[in-house]
Amino acid sequence: MKSIKPGRGPSAMGAMGSIVAAVFGLIWTGAAVSMGAPIFFPLFGVVFVIMGIVQAVYNFKNATSENRYSEFDIVDSQEEPDPLSQRFHPEMEAPRDSEEPKTDALRFCPYCGARVNAEFEYCGSCGKKLPQHL
Repeated sequence: MKSIKPGRGPSAMGAMGSIVAAVFGLIWTGAAVSMGAPIFFPLFGVVFVIMGIVQAVYNFKNATSENRYSEFDIVDSQEEPDPLSQRFHPEMEAPRDSEEPKTDALRFCPYCGARVNAEFEYCGSCGKKLPQHL
């Protein structure tokens, strides 16, 4: 079954944007301290730097890791499992070897993607008539 997975490109762009934000925070903090601004202004810059670093690390890890999370790429579950399902519901994750049926008696509905038996005329999930050539 297809599922939404992370895009490496958008995550890498997010990492670069976060680095730019952290550099901006450094410049802001330095400027605020050198002008003798109230403590709120340098603290704003420090928070900006911290948030930029955290986001850069997260996005870089998301862009380079094998099992990533985002909403840009659509991949087959055999290519990459869902990292949130693995973390919060490990008992629901089926082993990769057993995901595909070993028998030719099953096929998939072209409208909703549900598994149906080869002899079915209608999909049990969406109710649409199945083509015979599947």
